[in-house]
Amino acid sequence: MTDPLHIVCPACQAKNRVPATRLDARPTCGACKAALFPGVPFELDEAKLAKHLEGDDVPLLVDFWAPWCAPCRSMAPMFAQAAAQMSPNVRFAKLDTEQHQNVGARFQIRGIPLIILFDKGREVARQAGAMDAGQIVNWVSQHVKS
Repeated sequence: MTDPLHIVCPACQAKNRVPATRLDARPTCGACKAALFPGVPFELDEAKLAKHLEGDDVPLLVDFWAPWCAPCRSMAPMFAQAAAQMSPNVRFAKLDTEQHQNVGARFQIRGIPLIILFDKGREVARQAGAMDAGQIVNWVSQHVKS
């Protein structure tokens, strides 16, 4: 028997335990009943990012972006398409570096858009520059253990 995975709710940040065999069954949060895997990127701030990095057992791909960045805005729908394709095996989130400048400094972000893949709280890989959905899926697949 496999141990349950710890999943932080993207809506209320409650920590949930979900059997790995039930990830495809659209599990919901025990506290707020929101979907744990919404299939679309969810917004993070500095505190939420810390909670997800500390408590999530599913890989997390974060798009570090800013509203004034044209390549960031053009990549947003591609990032959402990739999220729909890869959920529930990878969770997708967005963090506005303009609003949360401490995060940019913490992760030494020099340019955006920048995606960073985390697994169990550790940075696995990062990629700068706009990508289409297929490129995002291929890039993540190279770095996530099957």
